[in-house]
Amino acid sequence: MGLNIKQIRSDFPILHQQVYNKPLIYLDNGATTQKPQVVIDTVRELQETRNSSIHRGVHYLSDQMTDRYEAARETVRAFLNAASTNEIIFTSGATGSINAVAFSFGEKFVTAGDEIVISEMEHHSNIVPWQMLCDRKGASIKVIPFYDNGELILEKLDDLLTDRTRIVALTHASNSMGTINPVKEVIKKAHAKGIPVLLDGAQMVQHGEVDVRELDCDFYIFSSHKIFGPTGSGVLYGKESILEELPPYQGGGDMVDQVTFERTSYNTLPFKFEAGTTNYTGAIGLAAALDYLQSIGFEAIGRYEQELTGYTLEKLGGIDGLKIYGTAANRISVFSFLMQNIHPYDAGMILDKMGIAVRTGTHCTQPVMDHFGIDGTIRASLVFYNTMEEVDALIEGIQRTIQMLS
Repeated sequence: MGLNIKQIRSDFPILHQQVYNKPLIYLDNGATTQKPQVVIDTVRELQETRNSSIHRGVHYLSDQMTDRYEAARETVRAFLNAASTNEIIFTSGATGSINAVAFSFGEKFVTAGDEIVISEMEHHSNIVPWQMLCDRKGASIKVIPFYDNGELILEKLDDLLTDRTRIVALTHASNSMGTINPVKEVIKKAHAKGIPVLLDGAQMVQHGEVDVRELDCDFYIFSSHKIFGPTGSGVLYGKESILEELPPYQGGGDMVDQVTFERTSYNTLPFKFEAGTTNYTGAIGLAAALDYLQSIGFEAIGRYEQELTGYTLEKLGGIDGLKIYGTAANRISVFSFLMQNIHPYDAGMILDKMGIAVRTGTHCTQPVMDHFGIDGTIRASLVFYNTMEEVDALIEGIQRTIQMLS
């Protein structure tokens, strides 16, 4: 059964407005997704009737919020098909999750001369924390390159994995080129040498089902705001056997068991990695977003987005002088492109005046831009509430921009 796009769009109040007297066409979902009414209502209801610090209170409001927070953890566990809620850590977002692993894993397992393997297409959030780790420990980074079509040169991986490789950190889907990476093959190769794998799922979870046990990844991370939930919240999944071995990333309330001036013992999983007062409203709002997506069905979402992707590629490909960066066969609905002799910022501002919201710049993937020898691109990123008519409006806007600036 297909999606009822009209009904779906009615669930997102922000989409029904005008900017510069033009209907809003929001094509910047790779940066952040919009929120359905159920998420907005959930966060408002929590603030109005339930707000109280979790875990440490014995009164009614604290009990209510704690129950909702731990129910949200179970929702995320089921969404990822993790084995236990002990494997689900709430963080500030994908960046916070990666930093937590880079620090904790690095403190435990990385020493001078060790190596971290990442890819050439990583978001800065999956580059910089590993560089900081390498600076602290005297380790080094190795990089899996990609072909000009945006697909990993996977045959290079065998040579990059050595007895000094401590972890592979790889994006599940590229935020700038749309490539869906062959992560199962990467995990299989890494595990054959006893090397754990972290997957950055920030751009993947909103487009299709993720089963961490079927993937057999060791860590999986994503942000709430990229999957129709509130900002300031995210998820770190880790296999329980690994999380048990890692030291906590931060110290403070909730992650402790006993504290004296001589020593501190730490709480059990998952609380060992949740120092301080967490963003409990964000976590519960994320659960509401996941429930909303499950009510629609990822199979139907996937089919529709495949149609939308094919339609967009066909329309963009028909514009003279437009070049798409990233043409992998297996991809999400993210499209980076340039118009000949037109700066992306200029094009982005003109499209904005037409009511079309796109992203311009490096998209926090400067090494990708360096690969192509460019300063940045225009990026249109679509999800299941976008329409073919909006794609037509984008194409018309691009053609008008070319006429104005060429």
